[in-house]
Formats: sequence, structure tokens, C-alpha cells
Amino acid sequence: MRALLELIRLPTVFTAMADVLLGFTLTHGGIAPHWGPFGLLLATTVALYFSGMIFNDVYDVEQDRLERPQRPIPSGRISPRTAIVLGLVLQGLGLVTASLVGWPSLGLAALLILAIHAYDGLLKRTFVAPLAMGSCRFLNVLLAASHQPDWSAIWRQPQLACALGLGIYIVGVTWFARTEARTSHRLSLLGALGVVDAGIVILAVLMKSRDGAGEALLPLVFLAFVAVTVNRRMLAAVWQPDSARVRIGVKTLLLSYVMVCATLVYWHVGGGPLPLVTASLVIPAVVLSRVIAMT
Repeated sequence: MRALLELIRLPTVFTAMADVLLGFTLTHGGIAPHWGPFGLLLATTVALYFSGMIFNDVYDVEQDRLERPQRPIPSGRISPRTAIVLGLVLQGLGLVTASLVGWPSLGLAALLILAIHAYDGLLKRTFVAPLAMGSCRFLNVLLAASHQPDWSAIWRQPQLACALGLGIYIVGVTWFARTEARTSHRLSLLGALGVVDAGIVILAVLMKSRDGAGEALLPLVFLAFVAVTVNRRMLAAVWQPDSARVRIGVKTLLLSYVMVCATLVYWHVGGGPLPLVTASLVIPAVVLSRVIAMT
């Protein structure tokens, strides 16, 4: 069971769940009375996210034998065949739950599966890998907003701008984490830092230009606090780019992603329990990350 939880990187799934709370809130203003579609989209995202983590290790097994021999597949605790079957079952489950929401959701889920395999199997070792991972997050946010009467309704504001800003943030996170198993190059880490900040700036501009239910000032203060937190950790890794500091930076970036989503929810609804519910996802992520690695 521990090997399975390590394979799916359980603590990181809460970042994907934050996407669902955000995307659904942006298009419906809340969850009630749409509990059924929300639950199905949440199940879809969790299933596809776990499958992405699994296929990440399936495609990386030879590299992991050298750099991360303790991972579940190279250590022999889980066989490649078992991992592949589980990943495919999860993707099939994701397609089924998405189809129960509607055709737009099914289309987004199918695109997300294609993006997952494109990143894991084809693009991970190329210079466009961070963009490919960012596209997965972009599609995941739009999937969360896909309970719509038609396809075109998905690609509207504010969910489109939020998906873009969060996708760019993840581009930076992926770039920052590319060489986390060994000493990283300072220039590369600085470039990743700039991309993360660009994603945050896009979200700040959205908040300032399109008022949510309340004033934009307090959400902007929250977003600035997150920006200071992630920049402090990333600059520490730039100063001393060893594996340990880079991993701490990546962990901080992932946990802070949940807080960015909570800030956007607060900006959009202007209060209530939903921002707190979204922010609370960071608690199980932090607790579980002490026993199961996030990266």
C-alpha cells in the first residue's frame, strides 16, 4: 500500500482538487445545488491526476533505476505491468465520470489524457517539457469549469485567464524541478522563477481588471504574500542549487499553488466557506508530504 501511495504521489493530488473547487466556483459561483456534477468532476480530476503520476514513473523507469532506485517500480515493489494496468483503469474511469457530466467534460478529459501521455512519454526530455506540463494544468482547470451547455462556454472569462495564469505557474514549477535529483544550474532556476512570477502577475492583473464579488485589494494582498513565500524559497535554491534546497522549493511551490487557488476563489465569491475549504486542502498535503514524497 505504501508503494502504491508513493507511485501516485498522494500529497500532490490536493493541488488538482483545488483546481476543481476553483474552476467550478468560477462558472457556478459555488457548489450547491450542483453537487452531482461537482463530485463527478472531482472524481475525474483525481483519477486522471493519479494516472499521470503513474505513467510518469512507467515512462521514466530506466532513468529512475539510476537516479531514484527507491521508487516503487525500479525497486520492484510494483511491477511495470501492474502500474500500466492501474493507470489505464484510472483513465478509463476518468472518461466515464466525465461523460456523466456532459460532452464538453468528456472532450476536456480526453484532451487531458492526450496531454498527459504527450508529456510523460514524448516531451519530458525536450525543451518544451515545462510547456507540456503547464498545458496539463491549463486543461485541468478548464475541465473543472466544463459543466456547461456547450463547448464554447468553457473558453470564457474568468476561467480562461485563471487557467492561463495557473498553467504558466506550473510551467515555472516544472522547469524549476527538472534537475531536482542532482545539482541544478542557477541560470535555469532563475528562469523558472521568472516564469512562476509571470503566472502570478497574470492572475494579479485579472483580479485588478475584473472585480469579483468583493474588493480586489485583500485578495491581491494574499497573492502577494504567496509570491513572497515562493520567491524566498526559490531564491534560496538559486543561492545554493543542491538537490535538497531545490526539492524544498518545489514542495513550497506545490503547496502554495493551493493557496493561490484559494485566493482566486475568495476573489470571485467575496467570502463564505469555499475559500476556506480550498485553503484547507493544504493541510492533508502538508501532513502526508512528511511521509510520502511530493516530487
